[in-house]
Amino acid sequence: MNPYEIQTGPDSAKISKKILKSIRINIISLHFGGENMDIQPRCYDKVIQLMKKGVDIPNPLTLDLGDEVRVDQISGDGVKIYPGCRLYGEKTVISAGCRIGYESPVTIDNCQLGTDVELKGGYFTESVFLDKANMGSGAQVREGCILEEEANGAHCVGLKQTILFPFVTLGSLINFCDCLMAGGTSRKVHSEVGSSYIHFNFTPDGDKTTASLFGDVPRGVMLNQPPIFLGGQGGTVGPSRMGYGNVVAANSVLRNDFIEDNKLIVEKAQSGKIIDFMPRAYPNIRRVVENNVIYIANLRALEEWYLRVRRPFFDDHEFGSLIFSGLLDKLGLATKERIKRLQVMAEKAKSSNEADAAAEPGIFERNEFFEKFAEIEALFTVPLDGGIEKYRDDFLSALHKAGSEKSAGYIAVIQGLPANVAYKGTAWLQRIVDTFCQKTQEVFPRLKLFGK
Repeated sequence: MNPYEIQTGPDSAKISKKILKSIRINIISLHFGGENMDIQPRCYDKVIQLMKKGVDIPNPLTLDLGDEVRVDQISGDGVKIYPGCRLYGEKTVISAGCRIGYESPVTIDNCQLGTDVELKGGYFTESVFLDKANMGSGAQVREGCILEEEANGAHCVGLKQTILFPFVTLGSLINFCDCLMAGGTSRKVHSEVGSSYIHFNFTPDGDKTTASLFGDVPRGVMLNQPPIFLGGQGGTVGPSRMGYGNVVAANSVLRNDFIEDNKLIVEKAQSGKIIDFMPRAYPNIRRVVENNVIYIANLRALEEWYLRVRRPFFDDHEFGSLIFSGLLDKLGLATKERIKRLQVMAEKAKSSNEADAAAEPGIFERNEFFEKFAEIEALFTVPLDGGIEKYRDDFLSALHKAGSEKSAGYIAVIQGLPANVAYKGTAWLQRIVDTFCQKTQEVFPRLKLFGK
């Protein structure tokens, strides 16, 4: 075959000479020390296959694909991969209309991308990006993240184990790991995190029992809640909970829960002091356990929502089943991560000296938490009862009667639900959360969780 021509289909269409000049890698060699060295890259065949499918690769010599990457999981419809990008992982999925690496090189490792996703620069691994999600250059999105439709971030955003509901917007220079954020109804009315914001998710004792809820799942999935605004140059010390419609002033660092809605929150700077530090004291263990249980319960509620409501909307998607599997996988990772972190804290919180145990404040509660932790681990890995099926069936029946066509798209269908139907959906999901909380309270009577 002429090295300037590549057969691309039954009609023997040819890639133009202009493009082929950049990929004449099958005939390029270099002369080093009198020896000819073939510099054809390892991914040559895969790059050719992608271009035959219609993927726009302006400079193919700069692209690297792992041997495990499946070309049949990358759409040829409107996908563009800019120079310097790297694709790895057998579970990587790239749907129609995606643009990869426009601002700077991108590394993708086992991520699932919906349609029209833009990853403009950075590193992305073990995460899911639904339709029209986008991230600016310098991003580092690590394992366990879900960015739902049109969720987005500007430059230099760090995420891990983070879930963003549709339209949520992150500014620049942000560290927002171990969070779930909801709120807002569109790209014009959306929850936002200001630039230079930090979610503090690591304690002096080395714990990460710090996941925070900005909004919640039962109301958030209905896409009808007022947005949350976290002012820039601020932060939240996890674990924390935040209600809808709240506005946090810039330069505020939140150390408490603000579960009421529609409040303006202005936090004062902490007064200076020097006191003795007591490692593994856990004076607020009750609140920490409560917020972690509520967070995990919300993850379970979101999983039910995906299984019962979201799933049909992926049926007509080119890679719908793969993306949906990715969503469930990431929720599983998130739940395991939170349980693991709680277990580590339980082991640290127990008394290390039986002789002095009686003198330690809260030691009986802490020991109970350690001794019975296995029951909590089991609780979050088995199906729930508690009359949840009735709430679920009431909503699903009302959803069906509402007659919404899934062809209209997920966002349009959910936002088009009558108020009474959305209320039933929230009641069902809230019942899941409440049931988990109730069962946890029964396991740890000494902790007196949830005001009991």
